[in-house]
Amino acid sequence: MPRFAVWTVRAALLHLGVGFTLGALILFHKGAPLDPALWRLLPLHVEMLLAGWMAQLAMGVAFWILPRFRGTERGNVRLAALAVVTLNVGVLGVGVGGLAGWDAAVLLGRVAELLAAGMFAAHAWPRVKPVSTSTQ
Repeated sequence: MPRFAVWTVRAALLHLGVGFTLGALILFHKGAPLDPALWRLLPLHVEMLLAGWMAQLAMGVAFWILPRFRGTERGNVRLAALAVVTLNVGVLGVGVGGLAGWDAAVLLGRVAELLAAGMFAAHAWPRVKPVSTSTQ
């Protein structure tokens, strides 16, 4: 597995761990009330699990598993790395903006996530080739 894919999957697992921890805290609060402000963690919990874990895990696995053409070339690795960084900035923007009630931060975070998806798609697009069909 390439080093970049390893680090992307590790970062996704960090999002999973933090997201599950936040979810466990919220769930514990339902049974034994701690502080009503804990419910404000719900958007951050959802964001970390959906975008932070799932999307980033998909990016890491796609970087690793998509076919390589012309030897060992995996495409524009810098663009893929920029996509992962932009995704993480977007997740943090949406999460912190949701906690603080900053609608502008949430909007900018969503735009960053959308840009990250576009950048990764631009990276992966040349590696996706149709299966050649021959009519013999």
